[in-house]
Amino acid sequence: MSGMVEKKLADLGIALPKVAAPIANYVGAVRSGNLLYVSGQLCFGPDGKLVATGKLGGSVAGGVTIEDGQKAARACAINLLAQIKAAVGDLDKGSRVIRLGGFISSVPEFLDGPKVMNGASDLIVEAFGDKGRHARTTVGVTVLPMDAAVEVEGLFEIA
Repeated sequence: MSGMVEKKLADLGIALPKVAAPIANYVGAVRSGNLLYVSGQLCFGPDGKLVATGKLGGSVAGGVTIEDGQKAARACAINLLAQIKAAVGDLDKGSRVIRLGGFISSVPEFLDGPKVMNGASDLIVEAFGDKGRHARTTVGVTVLPMDAAVEVEGLFEIA
């Protein structure tokens, strides 16, 4: 039987995907004591394709909107949750979300990275409630792997 966090996700219509294999020489998550460090997760959707590619704030055709960026950040958060489940077996073992770090592929003048990152933060708080409230960093970057629009990493306390 799924725990409370997975029930909340199911109520939101979210099924956790199979974790993506690393695309380079690293692992998806590392546990040290009661801390779980989850590597940056790209914005893969349930179909295995990136939810959004390109840059936020770009005026050229194909520029990513804030709304699409938020959807991409949410997809990253779902992939973070899948990594936690793969690492510890049960999302309810997550006793605290400590930090999320967001990387937003954007043009230099784009100033709304925090709004994009809310797509990940909002889902994490929906899933974990008050223990999902976290510290956060959002950084605009020139490019991400596979031209993904968003990547999110996390630090979690595990019971």
